[in-house]
Amino acid sequence: MAWEEWEQLKAVAAERHTTQMQLNQLPAGPGGSTGGTDGGGAGILKHSHGPWTRAAGTADDLRTSTGRSKTELSSAHAGVGDGSVGLASLGVLKSVLASWERRLGAVRDECDALGPKLCRVARDMGEVDVKVGANADSVKVAGRVKGE
Repeated sequence: MAWEEWEQLKAVAAERHTTQMQLNQLPAGPGGSTGGTDGGGAGILKHSHGPWTRAAGTADDLRTSTGRSKTELSSAHAGVGDGSVGLASLGVLKSVLASWERRLGAVRDECDALGPKLCRVARDMGEVDVKVGANADSVKVAGRVKGE
């Protein structure tokens, strides 16, 4: 390809593309709004503590129930070895018990660590929402009264 052909192709491509910026958003309404419920774009993106708080509550409930289940499982097996000496399945039963106690303990410990982290996310996200909202409210928009 000759240099002139290359320059010609670049010129044709440049003619097809404008230098105008286009944002992927809702079409602008009167006054530059994005068509939100209050004319300022509100209602498009919302955050709620609910899912994070519910997840933290679920983790706490699961922590409590696995701890209780581990205790009940251990007490249910108390005395199993008495009167069962020589029974071949006794060793297997004890190994299954130990395995389940480890598993339930791991779930309990994981939920114990996870619950506070989920609560922290809900709190932090709420703080971020408040700061972002305050920053957005401080922007002066032509034709819009503060607090709208």
